[in-house]
Amino acid sequence: MARKKIQSKQSGKRGDSGLAVRVPAFPLRAGAVDVGSNAIRMQAAEFATPTEFTVLEYQRVPVRLGHDAFLSGRLTQAAMDAAIQALQAFADRFKDLGVEHCRAVATSAVRESRNGPEFVERAYRESGIELRTISGSEEARLVHLAVRRRLELGSEQWVLADLGGGSVEVSLVDIRGVLWSESHTMGSVRLLEELAGSGEEPGRFRRLLTEYIGTLRIPTAARHHKPAGFVATGGTIEAAARLAGCEPNPDGVSQIPLDRLRALIDTLALMSYRQRIEKFDLRADHADVILPAAMVFERLAVLSGQEMVIVPHVGVKDGTLLDLVDELATRADHCDRIEQEVIAHAITLGRRYMFDEAHARHVARLARILFDQLRRAELVPETDLNLLLTAALLHDIGSFISYKRHHKHSHYLIANSELANLTPREMQVVATVARYHRKTEPSLRHPEFERLSEAERAQVLRIAAVLRIADSLDREHLQKVRDVRMRPNKNGEILLEIFGDGDLLIERWAVQRKMDLFRKAYHRRVRIQTDKDAYVQS
Repeated sequence: MARKKIQSKQSGKRGDSGLAVRVPAFPLRAGAVDVGSNAIRMQAAEFATPTEFTVLEYQRVPVRLGHDAFLSGRLTQAAMDAAIQALQAFADRFKDLGVEHCRAVATSAVRESRNGPEFVERAYRESGIELRTISGSEEARLVHLAVRRRLELGSEQWVLADLGGGSVEVSLVDIRGVLWSESHTMGSVRLLEELAGSGEEPGRFRRLLTEYIGTLRIPTAARHHKPAGFVATGGTIEAAARLAGCEPNPDGVSQIPLDRLRALIDTLALMSYRQRIEKFDLRADHADVILPAAMVFERLAVLSGQEMVIVPHVGVKDGTLLDLVDELATRADHCDRIEQEVIAHAITLGRRYMFDEAHARHVARLARILFDQLRRAELVPETDLNLLLTAALLHDIGSFISYKRHHKHSHYLIANSELANLTPREMQVVATVARYHRKTEPSLRHPEFERLSEAERAQVLRIAAVLRIADSLDREHLQKVRDVRMRPNKNGEILLEIFGDGDLLIERWAVQRKMDLFRKAYHRRVRIQTDKDAYVQS
């Protein structure tokens, strides 16, 4: 049965839709749902300020969506049915508690499954809860939001690891944000299922785990400069802290000495699944995964050069709540902050592939100017901005492989990367935009374009059309164009004015060559003018 949509409500000022939205008054009640690979969590809270809240209710339902999914590539029908039932119960509970603002996220099991989109659509239809499938980098960002509220990070750098059922996100962070992040497909459920054949012989299982986990790495910066500490999040490390006798302090933080964690690993490795449940009073869905999880954290602590594992007892659900309320309370500031984070992460990725940073930044600046002017003319939606900026910064990274066909190499690198604040689907859009920054225009004959939805194809056309112009304006990578103006004239055309150093003949020629896609995407003819000559119609 279809239900009423559960989402954030706002009123009082103009939003992207043109409807009035309001920055809500405090106190307010908000809810978060974390659809993980090993369990589904719900948390409802009342916020007195954007950062101070009291938990009204917390529920954890042991639905293992990752069961079989990491081997078969599909969510099982039984797991989906159980998950939908849990989401329906959460939606009803939110209503009972007076929660008007809710955000729900889904992680690796849903993200990697071929029928993940089907599950997301069904969840919305049957529970009214709208799920966002997020990347590993976005998981890391949300966990960092929660951790920095619980711990005094200061200006020093810390290694942060969040372990779920399907993946472990390893990040280098400070008080400002995530400096580096990488998602490893080494979650506790995934490890258990991939090595399940050795489970009958505990010693062999541990040896295989040791070899498998040995491939884990941490950021180069953390290896060269010892971080201030190692922070671990996730339900399994919280359970390990309890078993190791490391109860939370008054601030809600546990600390596990590494030798005590190793002793726990030795004990768990000699015990059967049933013995762990009976002796340690473990949940059934923790008893089987706690050994691989503890071994992952031990390995990361060693790599970080730390003798203590800090457990703040927060996770994705807490970060999701904080992010939602921050967006509700300070919409304009929040959007600007997200934009700056998107830019920072894109530049970090670009540097990994030794991109021409001066060119990339200049193209992104020109693209932003063009976008703002098209936005004022109501020709583009605000939702295109971060995708445009990311594509503008990364469009040439394929040159790391080869300049020849570098637009296609850029598509490959971006499509197989993760960036915080962008969903996996958005990364595919960005990759496709980068693929079309030069050469041929989008076509359904191209698999990367054909596999997008109709709405995503339209988005690629709009964004790629702007990127092609911005890139053309720095054809020689010399940053000669200082400014550009794009505005409709009285004849219904778009007037493009270019300002810069020299005669700009190369830039104007390059723009004219790439203007066809803009005409197709925006259904407008363009007139080009530099500050050196008369109008040229394109």
